[in-house]
Formats: sequence, C-alpha cells, structure tokens
Amino acid sequence: MSGNDPVAAFRIEAADLLDATEQALLDLTHDLASRELIDTVFRGMHTLKGSGAMFGFDALAAFTHHCETAFDRVRKGLAPASPDLVAVTLGAMDHMRALVESDDPALATAGEAILARLHEALASPSDNEDLATDAPANGNAEKGWHLVFRLPLDAMANGTNPLILLDELAELVEPGLARIIALPDAIPPLAELDPSQCHLGWDVELRGDIAREAIDDVFIFVMDDMELQVEPLELASPPLPEPNPEITAPATAAAPVPNGQDGQPARSPGRMQGGAGDSVRVPASRLDVLMDRVGELVIVQSRLAQLADSGIRGPAGELALRSISEEVERLASELRDTTMVLRMVPIAALFGRFRRLVHDLAHETGKTIELVTEGESTEIDKTVSEQLADPIVHLVRNACDHGLEPAGERRSNGKRESGTIRLAAEQAGGEVLITITDDGRGINRERVRAKAEANGLLAPGAAIADADLLQMIFHPGFSTAEQVTNLSGRGVGMDVVKRTIEGLRGTIDLTSEPGKGSTITLRIPLTLAIIEGLLVRVGQGNYVIPLAAVEECIELSLEEDIRSRGRSMITLRDRLVPFLRLRELFATGTRPDPYQKIVVIGTGGERVGLVVDQIIGSHQTVIKSMSRLHRGLPSFSGATILGDGGVALILDIVQLVALGQQQEERLRAAG
Repeated sequence: MSGNDPVAAFRIEAADLLDATEQALLDLTHDLASRELIDTVFRGMHTLKGSGAMFGFDALAAFTHHCETAFDRVRKGLAPASPDLVAVTLGAMDHMRALVESDDPALATAGEAILARLHEALASPSDNEDLATDAPANGNAEKGWHLVFRLPLDAMANGTNPLILLDELAELVEPGLARIIALPDAIPPLAELDPSQCHLGWDVELRGDIAREAIDDVFIFVMDDMELQVEPLELASPPLPEPNPEITAPATAAAPVPNGQDGQPARSPGRMQGGAGDSVRVPASRLDVLMDRVGELVIVQSRLAQLADSGIRGPAGELALRSISEEVERLASELRDTTMVLRMVPIAALFGRFRRLVHDLAHETGKTIELVTEGESTEIDKTVSEQLADPIVHLVRNACDHGLEPAGERRSNGKRESGTIRLAAEQAGGEVLITITDDGRGINRERVRAKAEANGLLAPGAAIADADLLQMIFHPGFSTAEQVTNLSGRGVGMDVVKRTIEGLRGTIDLTSEPGKGSTITLRIPLTLAIIEGLLVRVGQGNYVIPLAAVEECIELSLEEDIRSRGRSMITLRDRLVPFLRLRELFATGTRPDPYQKIVVIGTGGERVGLVVDQIIGSHQTVIKSMSRLHRGLPSFSGATILGDGGVALILDIVQLVALGQQQEERLRAAG
C-alpha cells in the first residue's frame, strides 16, 4: 500500500470503523435499550457515509445513509431497537464491506433486498415510506429553526464536507421547507485566499416540527470547533431574504470527488486493493525506540569505517574492533527485539471476529450461545494471528454444532439453557496458549472408537490411551456427526486445523469430560521469524533447542550414564526425570563424550531431559524453512544458518519427545 494513496487509507479506516460498529451492534443485542450503543452505531454509520462520499464511494454512501436514517429513527424514539433490526443491520454491515472493496453492479440488487428487510424491521406504518426521509417533519410552517453557522477554517482539511452537512439539514424537513443561503462576507481577497480553508458561513431556515437534538446530531463531529447559533423560527428576525442563485448552496449537491492525475475520480475499487490486513498500527513510542537503535547503529558504522581507514593494527586495533563487535551484537539484539514487538498485535483483534460468528451460529442452530473471552491483551505476531483465524473458526463452529446441546436437552441435564463458548489466551514463555472451551455434552468415546475402527484407524478391541483416542478426530475424513448440516458433518476441517497448527510449529491438546464439555488448547509460538535458542552438539552435528523450553542444564557423568542404562531416568531434586539420548535417537554412530550434558526442558507440563555431547551456548536463531525433502521429518521444525556458514537443525521439542516415547515403547515390547 502506498503511503500517498488516499483510497487505500480510506479502506483501512473503513474496515476499522465497520468492525467497531459491528461490535456495538453485537453489544446491542444484549441491551436493546442502551442509548449509548444506539448512538455509537449511528455515529459509526454517519462517519462512514461522510467519508465514503468524500472519497468517491457513492454506492457505499447511499446505502449507508439508509441504515443511518434507520438508527436515527431509533434514537428519536420513532422506531424500536428490536432483535430483527439488529440482525438485518449486521447483514447490512457485510454489504458495506463488499461496497468498500468492489463496485460490482450486482451488489445493487443485494443492497435493495437488505433495505427492504430493514424497512420491515423498523415496523414503519407505510410500506412506501422512503427511509432516506426523516419522520419528524410534518410540514408545519409555524414551527422550525433558524441557524447561522460557520465551520472552522481547517474543516475541509480534516475531512468535513460542508455540502454533506447541508444535505443532512435539508433532509430533516420535507422537500421545499429548507432554505439555505451562503454567507460570503468572510472570504478574503483573492491574493490572500487559501482554497483549502472554509471561509463561507451559512444562514439556514428549517420549517417543520423538528427536535433541537436532530440539529445538534448533524454537527456532532464538529460541534466543539464551530460557531453555531440556533433559535426557534418564530423568534427569528428579520425573515430570511430570497436566496441569490449565484451564492445559494443546493441542498442536494453531490460531494466532491478527489481527482487523479487524469482528472478522473481517483478510485477503482474493483482494481485497487487494500485493507486492514495489509498493515499494522504501531504506537509512536515503539517507532521512537526503533529510530534510536538505528541512530546508534549509524554511529557504530561510522566508528567501523574510521577504524578501517586508519589502518590500526596490533593490540590497539584488535581492542577497538572487539569493542565495535560487541556494540554491533548489542544493537542487533535490540533491533531484533524492537522489530519483533512492532509486529505484535493484541489477540483481542482476533477474538473480536468470533462474536459475530457465534451470534450467527446461534441463530442458525436455534441455540442460545454466550461467548466469553479472556486474556485479550495477550500479544501475538500478526502473521501468526492471521493464520490462526481459520483454525479457530473450525473449532468454534464444531463447538457450537456438536458440543453444545439444544436448550431442551440442557434443561433435562440440569444445565442452563444458554451454552457457553470460552476463548482464552495467555503467554507461557515463548508460547501463546489459546483455549477453546465449551460446556456441552463432551466427546462420545464409544462413537469415536466405532468410527476409528470402521475407518481402519484402530483394530477392533485394541487398547489405546484416552488422549490418543481423542486425537483420532483430527484424522482426515473423520466425523462422528450423525447427519450432515450446513455447519459440519462432512469430515473436513479438523485435519486442516491440525495441519495449520503444526505448520505454525504449534501443537493441539484435547481434553473432554462427558456431560461437562471439551477443551482444546493450541500452543503457538509467539513469532515465526526469530527465536532465542540453545546451540548444542550431538555427535558431529549442531542443533538448536528453543530457549523458551529450556529449564536447566546439568552434567551426566560416564558413571551415571552407565548406571542409568535400561531406565533412562535421573533423580533431580528428589524427582525422577526421564531423558532421551539424542545421539542414539539420531543414530550418529559416534561414541559419547566423557562428560555429556542433560538439557532439561518443559513440555506440556512434563519435564524431560535431552542428552547432548556439548552445550555450545545461546544463539539468536533466524528460522529458515526446511526443504521439501526434509520437511516431513517429525523431529525438526526448521533450520538456521550459523556464523561460520554451517547449518543447524531446530529441534521440535513436542515431536521429539513423542518420538522418544514411541521408541521406548518399541524397546519394551521387544524386550
């Protein structure tokens, strides 16, 4: 996105505005009498309409105007805020998103259908009433208001279009009962005129039964900075003169459209793309820190260039070079941390999407569903957040469709009629834990086993751990649904979820208690780009263990190694800790070093030791993807390039421990 593209910038702002308005609508479903929420929805639509017209999105402005007028009627007490109105308006929000991104003529038909439903939801007494006409005007010539107002000089530069304000004033009364006269008395001489400033004032007469609040609402976003005089029409004197056609502002004038270099409107929604997903909002304080680090880096580079030009040799040159090297190392580390923080976004942005999803699923399934979110301030890499959206959609849909029971079944089981879906996030070391919990019926083990046996995934009557049985639902094509619905039952989705999470170097844990519900925990790395690692040597190869998983390092003497043969356990502070000999697991074919080391790691609440030959030290690991040939290796999540140009594989801790457990089981079975 170009920083000079106003249309792309508008799309980003419109996306944020639509999201905020949608959240207010969802809150309104729980409190239909909230004046604050109704006002928030109205202001959001009012701003979107004005901004859309200013940037040439005429279809968006026209459609949004009808929705804005509907909520204006609600604000004035002329129509109730009903569940049907909120539901129709949520559909209208989707249509507005489509109008922001495209000018497809086919959207006009869909828009007309939505406006028809909006009209029905308002319970208007006349089926032919135009939503664009405000109801307060009764054509009573004896009532009305006289206004004289001037906008601040920088109003247009700040995005306020005076013509739109005049249109809104005229729409408060029936056609022909608005009189608008421009006041040019403050326009400076031509030599001093700044065309970007607003020098005109306006004298307006509105005849009809209009509430004063309706006038204030028109100026709601500029009220603090403008000059406004309002008095009842019967008190106004003298009467307004006849308008001069040369200086009268037409009440239905169209908003100006910014032109491109060729004089055409600077917009083509069908071709130009841009949205909130293409950018990250960064606090200015974080940019200041980044700028400080870059400034220090420039100074160090100047020192290095000066040292190279001076040709200093010997101990003095070596000392100066070492000092610069340490400074570069420090700055590289700080730049890495600062840059990573720039990409971090609160997970609230991700969780907020699911309020609308749960709302729609509740209507589709006929269930009463409550969404509860926790840990919304937890930050996660933007790329990770975007890739998590689809997996969580699948999990939430399954929880609503399969997990939660209908109201009657919940009542008979002694539960509340309303089911609960809980989304929670927390940071644990270098990982973010995201849990999706429902208080539904839980997973039927017998049905899962029967389906697994029918699909050939499990031998009939074979013993299997409960956790492994539950993991069967992540196999491709696996579904226990008794019938196919619009939401689920075709056996697709859960295997995609698992592949996506594993592609993020994450894992999925699943627990379920019959009659009480299920919990799915996603363990996701904070970032996909750079991690702190512990560089170790096993045989002749170098490997990286994610430092966030490392708890401590201890020495394994030759005597302890021999003594632990056959049980692979070590006593650590009165607790038995199992360990894996990576040299044997990787079949290096080398003899162990005299003093091996055990790296104790934490995984899934358990502690496991990894026996290595040497601990080289901490290493800032830039993660590189594995080649297609090696991508299927379960023990490694990626690779990194070392300072000497060599390659070190990054260990996938969870997969490595699982592989070690399988190897131990095979050895026990063979022995």
